[in-house]
Amino acid sequence: MTLQHRKPASALGRALELPCGIVLKNRLIKSAMSDSLGDGKGNPTRAQGRLYERWAEGGVALSLIGEVQGDPRYPEKPGNLVLVPDADLQAMQALAMRGSANGASIWPQLGHAGALAHLPISRPKGPSALNVEGLQCEAMSLDDIRELPDTYATTARLAKDVGFGGVQIHAGHGFLFSQFLSPLFNHRTDAYGGTIEGRFRIIREVITSVRDAVGSAYPIGIKINSTDKLVGGLTEDDALDVVRMLDQTSVDLIDISGGTYFPGAASSSDGTSSTGPYFADFSRRAKQVTTVPIMLTGGFESRDQAIAAVESGCADAVSLARAMVLDPALPSMWLSESGDPDFPVFDAPPRGGITAWYTMRLTALGEDREDQFDLSPADALQAYDARDAKRCETWRKRFM
Repeated sequence: MTLQHRKPASALGRALELPCGIVLKNRLIKSAMSDSLGDGKGNPTRAQGRLYERWAEGGVALSLIGEVQGDPRYPEKPGNLVLVPDADLQAMQALAMRGSANGASIWPQLGHAGALAHLPISRPKGPSALNVEGLQCEAMSLDDIRELPDTYATTARLAKDVGFGGVQIHAGHGFLFSQFLSPLFNHRTDAYGGTIEGRFRIIREVITSVRDAVGSAYPIGIKINSTDKLVGGLTEDDALDVVRMLDQTSVDLIDISGGTYFPGAASSSDGTSSTGPYFADFSRRAKQVTTVPIMLTGGFESRDQAIAAVESGCADAVSLARAMVLDPALPSMWLSESGDPDFPVFDAPPRGGITAWYTMRLTALGEDREDQFDLSPADALQAYDARDAKRCETWRKRFM
């Protein structure tokens, strides 16, 4: 497409003011990814700091650090950060500073993997006990659930203290709060189960505690599923009710996504091709029931798709993951009306191989050696698994 026929970038370049008063400088966000760049002890590495610095230098308004744990007992992977009082807070501060270059903001995504906690370094717990092929977990007690608001509040307060610009609460992709919302995984009969209002209750309590901890002027975002993409899971109608309930809380940004990482579930992100934004239709519905800004995650491959989402009112911001792994300077390119990334096409990759390929490319970006990155998905998966195995040993020495 020639430059004169491209749409102007004004929609993407507009600043976005959040309800708390904080302003994001444009509408392009680097979505949360499990970058797997922690040191195995829950602390940031130099490569991780450089990675987020590169996205900041590349013009992004906000970067989200995927799967930052406030409780080391339930991690998603051994490369997760663990933001607790005895963490290396100087390293966290350095990460926050580097990710805030060039007027960008950087937020940790506060996570708890629940039933999906990494088995080699966890005894998973979820809202209900599960025993299915590839997935077993214990049920959380009431005491376990009632600890969550204080845990999240402590982590959010630390995030603010070390200089992160805000926090995002993870309630999507099959992790703990997504499990609470889904009737497929939440079989509780007490106040934290049953209706969608009951299944949402712990999320409301966590938001309230986090807000009390960080004050009124600090951004709190949340990521939710529009659908679990599983029979018997969260439906779009229930997810729309979640948006309505979030509208009555103090959250500042709702991130719309979908799908889960449960064994055997179809993943939106592990396909070999895309037909455009995955959850745009739901995002349009959600915009009708809330005044909280909405960002849309998943499936964006072109600048014109991003502009159309914002111009049409489908979303207030566009959240990109793999596109920004291919080119960390993509926001600057799109704002200057340059072209789109070239997405690789893989021939019969192994299950999980594409995700591993992008994850290992993140490491190359953080080490400024992406020009030398030439792994196949199979090789990337092997390297990724070997690195995780080593970090599990380190994690066990630190936390278990």
